[in-house]
Amino acid sequence: MIFVTGDMHGDFSRFQNPALKKLRESDVLMVCGDFGFVWDGSPKEQKLLKKIGKRKHDTVFVEGCHDNYDLLETFPKVAYRGGTARKISGNVYQLLRGECYGICGKKVFAFGGGDSSNEQECGRFSLAEQPSEEDEQHGADTLRALRGKVDIILTHEPPAMIRRFLLMDDADTSAIHRYFDYLARQCSFDYWFFGRYHIDRVIPPRYYALFRDVYKVE
Repeated sequence: MIFVTGDMHGDFSRFQNPALKKLRESDVLMVCGDFGFVWDGSPKEQKLLKKIGKRKHDTVFVEGCHDNYDLLETFPKVAYRGGTARKISGNVYQLLRGECYGICGKKVFAFGGGDSSNEQECGRFSLAEQPSEEDEQHGADTLRALRGKVDIILTHEPPAMIRRFLLMDDADTSAIHRYFDYLARQCSFDYWFFGRYHIDRVIPPRYYALFRDVYKVE
């Protein structure tokens, strides 16, 4: 079974959620960016990652606005459930941009990244948050090979149209939001999960903003 939640920001107490305590070996927990446990590489952080990696189930995430992109790139790439991922520690993996994974019988398309160009907001801004042309092309090629059909899309940011709806304004959108608008038009999916706005809300019919809630995909 797949379980999905929002930004953790390195807060280990989130794993005390009763829903997460029940996960079995065959289950997978997916985090919609801002995992936050790969931040400073400190001994304390490494100890937490090792503890999470020893949990029976896999914990996977896409990168968001509060992840250390330079540090993430030091972890090895490995084959994972039909795609390529970075192995962080034990059963913890970073899902890579534009890859599709077979998870619990579902096709999961992953595309991390964020838009925290406001440095006051994020405290650490990386140009790598925004997708490169190669990232965008790889994602498009992956979906084309799948004939545009997946079950789940996992991101940190939402498409531009959803961002405008949630913020109730016509705020400027960045490359990643516009790219996700393109993907939304090019493929079919049952669920699109994202965690950027720290809210738990369903945007009918297929978009799910997650923060502390844990959504179980049947």
